Amino acid sequence: MQYGPIQKGQFLRRLNRFSALVRIDGIEELCHVKNTGRLGELLLPEATVYLEHNDKSERKTKWDLIAVESRGQIVNIDSQAPNQVFGAFAASGAFRPDLGRIKAEFSYGDSRFDFCLECRGAIQFVEVKGVTLLRDGRALFPDAPTERGVKHLRGLVRAVQEGYEAAAVFVIQMKQARAFSPNDETQSAFGQALREAARAGVGLYAYDCRVTPDHLCIDAPVPVEL
Repeated sequence: MQYGPIQKGQFLRRLNRFSALVRIDGIEELCHVKNTGRLGELLLPEATVYLEHNDKSERKTKWDLIAVESRGQIVNIDSQAPNQVFGAFAASGAFRPDLGRIKAEFSYGDSRFDFCLECRGAIQFVEVKGVTLLRDGRALFPDAPTERGVKHLRGLVRAVQEGYEAAAVFVIQMKQARAFSPNDETQSAFGQALREAARAGVGLYAYDCRVTPDHLCIDAPVPVEL
């Protein structure tokens, strides 16, 4: 995934879920935060951030905050990026070599999954989650309670029960993760739902990413530890 022109800045403070103040070349600027999660361990005062320039006239700000430096590496925080990079990864055959066709935003029953993969002899529904929280070398999801995430897992379980294949894919938007686990401290219900999904036959996958200020792509698998 390739971004447009990128500007380096310093994070000042968050105003709400969608906006923050940053300093660019000594000037305070309003920016759009492309992630509504808490990001409390990343968006710290004076943290180095990377912003994409966007000059659409209808916008209140010309900057999108897409990445932040943390503990010696760049972490992508764009919540739309995981679907895009996984879509490219899957379309290349790297996720399933038997892929025939890929559809995004696929409705099934009362669920809407990120992808439907039509493969030889199988249909697989895939839900993708972006991970930005790293603690003691372990990538954790979620960083804030997500009832929507629990609902998605239950939908995947129903799909398996009805004869389809299903997978939850966690795209870790950084390197340095030695394992991925559910964040039971933040939301035990999600961890419980994830373990139930695994027992029901839902495939669980985690991948880290290569990240630069203007680029993101899936790199290597990371062990899932429940």
